[in-house]
Amino acid sequence: MTLNIIDFETAKTAKGLRMTAVRGIPSPWTEAAKGILCVKGIDYHAVYHDPFSKEMAEWAGSASVPAIVYNDETPVSDWRDILALAERLNPDVPLLPNDEASKGLVLEYAKLMCGKQGLGWYSRLQKVHKGLLGEEGGYSKPIAQYLASKYGYNAEDADSYTDKVIDLLTILSTRLKEQQASGKKFYEGDTLTAADIYSTTFIGYFNPLPEEQCQMLEPIRKVFEQQDQAVLDALDPVLIEHRDFIYSEFLELPVSL
Repeated sequence: MTLNIIDFETAKTAKGLRMTAVRGIPSPWTEAAKGILCVKGIDYHAVYHDPFSKEMAEWAGSASVPAIVYNDETPVSDWRDILALAERLNPDVPLLPNDEASKGLVLEYAKLMCGKQGLGWYSRLQKVHKGLLGEEGGYSKPIAQYLASKYGYNAEDADSYTDKVIDLLTILSTRLKEQQASGKKFYEGDTLTAADIYSTTFIGYFNPLPEEQCQMLEPIRKVFEQQDQAVLDALDPVLIEHRDFIYSEFLELPVSL
């Protein structure tokens, strides 16, 4: 599915599904939304996010990405709402199990990756902290300052960010190992779920795909690749193997940004 980019003026009057996206940066939340739409075969247009456009933020209902506008419905931007919309638009390719217990597990693992105080959240704050200090592995200072004010950076909590990332990576790798021990390749059950897609895109924060599979802005690649040794130690190979399996079987490569 080729990424179909349209300009904002066109997006405002277009019908169907339109999604804001960032240029040159494989944001795990955006890539997960794209992956969900890809697996479900839902056509959409993408419009590059302009962080300085109040009009775009009002139209999209959010100053963050991704945000999805479907026809004349209220825009959605939270990961859970985006997943629910995709499930509604194509229920024939479910990414949430019918069984309530299994569904709850999938959503819980998804929250550990996508939600506030989740893996992506703490990893971003960790890179913000490094950027504010001018350390390797951090965003440039202007980006770090912007993200710090937007996502609740607190210098007093900064020492805990790495530990949070390690704890969450350990929870995820433990789950995959448990599943593999019972002969299963997915986070829950015997088929692909949303949790598998989220894991696939969020692991790119710590081990980005090679350039031939995912071209990105070089400064961003350096940020993603430069990790504390403690984080690299917690990045169990099972997480990368799972990422590569999901891409090879279900998602599209190379990644279009």
